[in-house]
Amino acid sequence: MAKAASQKRADSKTADSKSSPSKTGAPPPTPNRERPPEPKRWEAGKDELLQYYRQMLLIRRFEERAGQLYGLGLIGGFCHLYIGQEAVAVGLQSAMEPGKDSVITGYRDHGHMLAYGIDPKLIMAELTGRAAGISKGKGGSMHMFSVDHKFYGGHGIVGAQVSLGTGLGFGHKYRGDGGVCLAYFGDGASNQGQVYESFNMAELWKLPIIYVIENNQYAMGTSVNRSSAEDQLYRRRESFRIPGLQIDGMDVLAVRGAAETALEWVRGGKGPILLELKTYRYRGHSMSDPAKYRSREEVQAVREKSDPIEQAKRELEAMGVKEEDLKAIDKEIREIVVEAADFAEQSPEPEPGELYTDILVETY
Repeated sequence: MAKAASQKRADSKTADSKSSPSKTGAPPPTPNRERPPEPKRWEAGKDELLQYYRQMLLIRRFEERAGQLYGLGLIGGFCHLYIGQEAVAVGLQSAMEPGKDSVITGYRDHGHMLAYGIDPKLIMAELTGRAAGISKGKGGSMHMFSVDHKFYGGHGIVGAQVSLGTGLGFGHKYRGDGGVCLAYFGDGASNQGQVYESFNMAELWKLPIIYVIENNQYAMGTSVNRSSAEDQLYRRRESFRIPGLQIDGMDVLAVRGAAETALEWVRGGKGPILLELKTYRYRGHSMSDPAKYRSREEVQAVREKSDPIEQAKRELEAMGVKEEDLKAIDKEIREIVVEAADFAEQSPEPEPGELYTDILVETY
């Protein structure tokens, strides 16, 4: 009899634990939350893929020229090149709606601006600190900005753009303008505390924001698996119930397909999404980084196997695009970059009085 009563109490306790809130008053977890479908690789026609090829090649040649100008002393301070990561910016931003959607990123920002169609002359002039630059020569490499293009930086503080991007997402929702914020950050920044505060708020308020981790494997100089307890970074969203996807960031069409999936989710009012783009930078963290933490053989192996521009080139050739046509595009892009560099070198520096402008915004 006593045994039966004891079993009854145990069964009752088990049932209560399944249906009732915990002792802390928290409700039981909601299982099986909806998730977006697995992205499909984008099916681009020849003309569309040629456009992506041109954009990636422009970023590559522009950054190579920026590296040369830095070596000549024409670019001061820090300079973080985007060489190797071109497919991420081009694949994602080709799906965005300029003038409606907003973009914010960290200090490796030249490629993102070029992918958004901003004039290379204005970007190169900014790199060299000229008055004609996109930020009047005051921002330099790390702090470019263009309200007209809804491009909000360019931020030197690691991870700061994630919280600011969450605010941009809030702004889109508050105004009801249908816009989405694309907020980039790196694998190193993914360990910053403000990232997770932002995740929490974005999911609570169902903000229209796509968080993008550009996982180029090394942060400043330490590999991801040495600095992150969870090195599959797309899983970092789990405790916030934000869906996450891991994408081949060296394949522009895989990235473009992921952008389509992410935008459909976010524009559908379902809240934020996290994309981890597995990519690779060929150069050091910045121009002052000799990158001795990895071998030349490692970098060369990635170039030979996964280079985003070479992948696109092979696909175009399979579509019937001739090698001489691709060489003509490269020649045209090189001329654009040379023209941008010449424009920057010939432009005047800001007047000293510019130190006191663009400091405050007065609203009435």
